[in-house]
Amino acid sequence: MKKQRSGTAPRSRRAAWTLTLVAPAVAELTLGTVPVRMIWLVLLYVPIYGAGVLLIRELVRRLGGGWSSVLAMGLVYGLVEEGLALQSLTSPHLYGAAGWGPRPFGINAPYAELNLPYHAVFSVLVPIALVELVFRRHGRAPYLRRGGMIIAGLVAALGALLLRVSVPPSEDPHYSLPGRAALIILGLCAVLTVLALGVLPRLHRPAPRGTPPAPRSLGVLCGVASFGYLALLFPFAGADHSAFVPRAWVPVPMAAAALLAAATAVLLRRTGPWTDRHRLAAISGALVAHTAFGLVANTGSVPDAIGLVAIAAAMIYLLGALGRRLTAPGPDRPLHTTRETL
Repeated sequence: MKKQRSGTAPRSRRAAWTLTLVAPAVAELTLGTVPVRMIWLVLLYVPIYGAGVLLIRELVRRLGGGWSSVLAMGLVYGLVEEGLALQSLTSPHLYGAAGWGPRPFGINAPYAELNLPYHAVFSVLVPIALVELVFRRHGRAPYLRRGGMIIAGLVAALGALLLRVSVPPSEDPHYSLPGRAALIILGLCAVLTVLALGVLPRLHRPAPRGTPPAPRSLGVLCGVASFGYLALLFPFAGADHSAFVPRAWVPVPMAAAALLAAATAVLLRRTGPWTDRHRLAAISGALVAHTAFGLVANTGSVPDAIGLVAIAAAMIYLLGALGRRLTAPGPDRPLHTTRETL
């Protein structure tokens, strides 16, 4: 028993630290929102991304939640970062988000539709799934003890406060989130947290039937869906509004993006039980596509483009190395549960 504990604890610490670093790298660096020449800015995001995503992983896994719970908690993360810390969901000036399209009830609707699912998938789910593949022998066991979870929660809260006192005062100094909006956001966070940690883990999820698609096909599907979703909502290449349409027509690409996300989710859930190779293929397709979109949308200069290409090359190399590790001699083991596709 002692040997098992001494061998497990170092792996747990390595897994926790790896997730702490992978989360901000996936969310910010691989999309090009933080260019290589300003890579030091990632330090600003490490507390909220790293500690926040680590805390989410620990809560979900300890309470028996699956990937649906991870996604729901990812929405909570997005509401905290974008809604409370940055105030970007409602700010009339920050990032120019108010000009993307309609603002019902003072909400930057296209920006919210883009960023809340983005955080759920690329800030939370993808980093957790990647790290669990890297440390797959550890499975879904906790990485932290209770004291570590408390520290992670405190660091994440301080990270949110750090964003709040650093970004909005400099980017939008005359705006303060209305109290009613803050209460609504907190209420949504509470409802989603109860759903993620109290309801979804108790739901019976029937095992998917049939044969899953080839990993390569799965990667292509996730790549096309990721690129399409971002391209439909994020104004790029000099566009003022989503999908290059006039402001009055922005609800059309918003609806198209929602249908694309829903159709992709249905297709993925109807596939048969996945192996680790299927998980990696889905993750790789989504990551490569979202970095490709970053090259189109977030590189305003040649040095920025070169930097993101270098990050993409390193990312593809590491994903390939992980793929070779998963296909090394030995059983191609299915996931810990056959009820979930990811």
